[in-house]
Amino acid sequence: MFADDAAVRHVGEGLLARSLPKAEWTHEAHLAACLWLLRERPDFVPERDMPGTISAYNQSVGTENTDSGGYHETLTQLYIKGARAFAGTLPEGTSLVGAVNALLESEIGDRSWPLCFYSKERLFSVEARRMWIEPDLAAIAD
Repeated sequence: MFADDAAVRHVGEGLLARSLPKAEWTHEAHLAACLWLLRERPDFVPERDMPGTISAYNQSVGTENTDSGGYHETLTQLYIKGARAFAGTLPEGTSLVGAVNALLESEIGDRSWPLCFYSKERLFSVEARRMWIEPDLAAIAD
């Protein structure tokens, strides 16, 4: 959980500046950065811009983007879809930290959420890492 708006912005700004310590780039940080970008950076289109941003960040902290590690296109796009849909359900005036913490407590925040839609074999395939692939277990609501 994040303590305040500043903690969320620290993650998002650190991602963009490639200054976030590698140890802070957690699952929770991924979701926080995504929601921050959706809410506060209208110039940033996550579906278009997140792949290059995460790949460049990974390289800056020594994480290679390969067929078995680093950037994962399907997971990234799925969580963007989830974060965008979740943001649309929040009451007007929800604080940034309130929104992020609510997202983290939701089913979307669970690390196993993608497995509602994808088999492990499909989700962790080289194809899914390289490009968006459709789910094989359940449709994703738009």
